[in-house]
Amino acid sequence: MVLGKQTQGLMGSFLLILTHGIITLLAVLIAFSLPPVAQYILYQWWPKVETDPNLLLATEIVLASILVLLFNGAKFAWANRKWVRTAKLAALVYARPAGNVARWRERALVRRLPAARDAFVLTLTGYDTFIDKRSLLREVLEKAYEIRVMLLNPLGEGLRRRVEALPSDITALSYHGEIEASITYLAELRKRGKAVTLKFYDHEPFWKIVVLGEHVWVQHCHSGVEVKQQPEYVFALEHRNPRGGLFVPFYMHVLNQWGERRHPEYDFDTGELVYRDAAGKETRRAPLGVPINGNPAAGPATDLAVAAAVPEVATVG
Repeated sequence: MVLGKQTQGLMGSFLLILTHGIITLLAVLIAFSLPPVAQYILYQWWPKVETDPNLLLATEIVLASILVLLFNGAKFAWANRKWVRTAKLAALVYARPAGNVARWRERALVRRLPAARDAFVLTLTGYDTFIDKRSLLREVLEKAYEIRVMLLNPLGEGLRRRVEALPSDITALSYHGEIEASITYLAELRKRGKAVTLKFYDHEPFWKIVVLGEHVWVQHCHSGVEVKQQPEYVFALEHRNPRGGLFVPFYMHVLNQWGERRHPEYDFDTGELVYRDAAGKETRRAPLGVPINGNPAAGPATDLAVAAAVPEVATVG
């Protein structure tokens, strides 16, 4: 990872040197071309314009249009300088309005992303990120080696409250189907050799966050509104001032949620939720509550203390 950062630093320095070289070359070319251009305007173009009223009018219109564009561009840049400073202070590199599909800027940003070793996904059902064909992040996520995902517990209170606040065409069963599709997809990634860990949370969702390397995608889970209808923001890590910007706060929020022992981990082999204590020791198991790949949901929860006394119960499900 350190080697990758050094390579990126060298590439950045090379691009900076190349940019300065191109700018210097353009300046030299402009400087050497000014005398011939001035001679052409004074001794060839202007005598023609003086004797031709139509050509004079066309020249004035073109010159006035160019000046209007230049002054408007300068005025726009000056008026928006404070917004640029604000976006830089927040480390905001991209923002997509609510309900809009991905634009070329977001696609270009995703293409420029280096392969991330680790990826964090804190979302609701995961359908828009893992299953939807319009997802730009799925291909990038598949390149990561370790993928950590947190989804809504399909039988939790948070999902029930979320569904009740949404339009009637969105039901708990539709959420269950999307969660099932996401679990199936993540199971396929495990078969490909990816280190996939899945956890579930019970509280009502507040943020959808996807962390890929040094970039984080953020959407607010507003009550009564689908997440895909919410604005999307992308923040990047500021190397010169890592404590600045909003990348670190959102990244730390994901880490804190992931480290909470109350969030059970999903066992892909048995289809059960594994609960652990503060020391990380497994205390009990419970069924997920939704069928996976057409298989029925697991049986009732299994307490490890009971399983130790009755070994045959521990193998059920």
